[in-house]
Amino acid sequence: MSGRARREEAVDVVWSGDWVAERLGVALEGDGELHELLGLALRRNPKRAHLLVSNVLGKHVPQKPSVVYGAGYGLGERVRALLGAEEARRAVVLGYAETATGLGHAVADGLRDAPYLHSTRRPVAGVAQAGGFEEAHSHATSHLLLPEDPELLAGGAEASTLVLVDDEFSTGNTVLNTIRALHETHPRERYVIVALVDMRSAGDRDRLTAFAAEIGARVDLVTRSSGTVTLPEGVLERGQALVADQEAEQAGRADEAVAGVAPAPAPAPVTRVALDWPAEVPDGGRHGFTPAHRAALEAALPGMAERIAGALDSDVRHVLVLGFEELMYAPLRLGTALEAAMGSGAEIRYSTTTRSPVLAVDDPGYAIRTRLVFPAHDDPADGPGDRYAYNVAGAGFDAVLAVVDSTADTPELHAPDGLLARLAAHTGQVLLAVVPSYTPTPLQEPAVLPEPLRGPDFSSYAPEDVGWLLQDLSDTELEAPTEEREEAIQSGGAHYAESLPVEYQPSAEYQALFAAALDASAARIARAVGTVTETVLAERGPRPVLVSLARAGTPVGVLMRHWARHRHGLDLPHYAISIVRGRGIDATALRWLAAHHDPADVVFVDGWTGKGAITRELAAAIEEFEASGGPGGSAGPAGFDPEIAVLADPGGCVRTYGTREDFLIPSACLNSTVSGLISRTVLRADLVGPDDFHGAKFYRELAGSDVSGDFLAAVTARFDDVADQVDAETKELLAADRAPTWEGWAAVERISEEYGIHDVNLVKPGVGETTRVLLRRVPWKILAKRGAGTDLTHIRLLAEQRGVPVEEVDDLPYSCVGLIHPRFTRGATGSDGKAVQGA
Repeated sequence: MSGRARREEAVDVVWSGDWVAERLGVALEGDGELHELLGLALRRNPKRAHLLVSNVLGKHVPQKPSVVYGAGYGLGERVRALLGAEEARRAVVLGYAETATGLGHAVADGLRDAPYLHSTRRPVAGVAQAGGFEEAHSHATSHLLLPEDPELLAGGAEASTLVLVDDEFSTGNTVLNTIRALHETHPRERYVIVALVDMRSAGDRDRLTAFAAEIGARVDLVTRSSGTVTLPEGVLERGQALVADQEAEQAGRADEAVAGVAPAPAPAPVTRVALDWPAEVPDGGRHGFTPAHRAALEAALPGMAERIAGALDSDVRHVLVLGFEELMYAPLRLGTALEAAMGSGAEIRYSTTTRSPVLAVDDPGYAIRTRLVFPAHDDPADGPGDRYAYNVAGAGFDAVLAVVDSTADTPELHAPDGLLARLAAHTGQVLLAVVPSYTPTPLQEPAVLPEPLRGPDFSSYAPEDVGWLLQDLSDTELEAPTEEREEAIQSGGAHYAESLPVEYQPSAEYQALFAAALDASAARIARAVGTVTETVLAERGPRPVLVSLARAGTPVGVLMRHWARHRHGLDLPHYAISIVRGRGIDATALRWLAAHHDPADVVFVDGWTGKGAITRELAAAIEEFEASGGPGGSAGPAGFDPEIAVLADPGGCVRTYGTREDFLIPSACLNSTVSGLISRTVLRADLVGPDDFHGAKFYRELAGSDVSGDFLAAVTARFDDVADQVDAETKELLAADRAPTWEGWAAVERISEEYGIHDVNLVKPGVGETTRVLLRRVPWKILAKRGAGTDLTHIRLLAEQRGVPVEEVDDLPYSCVGLIHPRFTRGATGSDGKAVQGA
């Protein structure tokens, strides 16, 4: 007989409270169902050593999701019958964090039309607190009430009934604290208390009756079972001593994270499952959950269950759906839907992780047989600490589906000692499903902020590859002749971002050169893409939000997104944003990002560094944005990190890069036709208001010359070829000193003085920047590193076509440097090799 079968047989004949009862004399007495509903365990707690462990709550003991949901739903139906249909429709249900968040939600479902709110221990910046209370016996006491709708808890003569739901009604202190706190600010005439079990003493029952009379309100009680707990004299001290003895006995075991169960010989793989959680549905009741939310979720559940079932291995039959602390309802409903999807041939169980530290004892007469320990992974307000999953190890699960919200999808979750790794050691397959953390309206930007532009309406990129935080100026005439633009820019009459150069249309010879360069460099680019992406995932993961600096950064951001999906199955968000030298970054776009993502997750992406001007511009712009109070202006800084990740860093300006070599990146050879047919960005006062995105044009008419897709395809085709090199280079980079040297900036300053230019903005170092000079500006001359080779073939061709001299030089930290014609007028020549002195 298997260990699991022996355990189940033992549970059938042994009460899971016997071990504690025999050693401490704790007695549980009540109606006939009480021992089926509750077991006993011990915990290290200065207020109450014993723990009543529910078999139908879904917190500590894995149970069928339908049983857990049915327990709460049935209580809700009883409340509906008590109140009547009309008053039930007007009632508000309040559940308690963390153990009763799912139970309370199921009770609200049983009332059918009642909105739901649960208390929380997770503060949410920007959401006003509507109340709070303390839980006397808990290890973590502060409960916050953070409804999105402040009217949800409104009181008064016409106030609806408040239904308070907890897993157990032991002394009544928690409920009394809640009613007292809410009644002072939101008085109402009726309260209903709901619990799975009522374990109050006679004195506690009298105290509730007196309290109801004191506040002048009716208080009803609805429970599934009732009884009493008898605690002998000195039980707290004896319980603490017993816990200490057991912990000392277990301390020497090989796996400190598991009591009584050896881990599996090899960890299971972890697979991320895309739920396609409906965007309009909150992840739970932390900020309120309405009947409309309920209807939308019910409609979406079958499809989500099918996606989960499809991700399970074909031989999987025994599955645990594991929720996360307060996130109980979403995984519970995914579990009930999975039961329906997989049918009677599968055994689905449900439980959640918890903050509560409980002793594990591998004995049939004890409710907590095994314990997994792992670090908190949602950046809790009270600081880091251990978290727990009980009765998971050794339970024989073929697969575990871990369900967390996006706030908790952090590096700690994926760490070697994190929850996923702990689970992987004790099951055959681990799936991870992430429910998006709901952002209440007070945190969202006003609806006037537009949504990102996407292809095919704006750009030739696939819509999922990039969202452009820009406004479409395609119908505006912005192009000017190159010489005219250069004179206006250098004379101070216009900024380069106020107009656009005429799009360069390459000759057949140049197009052939681009194709050859792409073929020759695709593997090199793929290697750099992989290296910078792996570095970002290692240091800013696990789910960074890529924000490329339009336009040169956008092809790189798209490729990084493709690498993350190809190698790790990650679907990273990617946006393109405008930054303008001398004018800063698009603050409206930053506000949009802060409203839709955690700014700490944002990673800015660019193609390459030259002298580091944009690196400095971004750092200054982010500092100014943060100093202004971030997206709200007064709510405190947002938390954007100004560090840029680039494909190539020949200037030594950043610490996150794919390579520091200055080589030909074919996307620099062309303009819009390799960047999704999007122009460079435009910032002009008559076109861009203070709350508008910066602008750009979509050159639909150039679709016949578009090679954006060809560029992506050529590079992504080499991903598998370079995977081993990427792994080795990433490992080396992560261990190396990557501090910026600013070597390029020093070289630019030297060249600016040596050639009599005296303006670093007219010195454009590196292959990419030199190409831009030849395509968009009025070039004066090109400095080429002697022996640079084929990386400069296209540079030499463009220089020849435009009549620009190429000067071979030594001691250049770049492959080449482009010099813009200084003090440009249409009559200047500069034939003496120095800057033009006169007008």
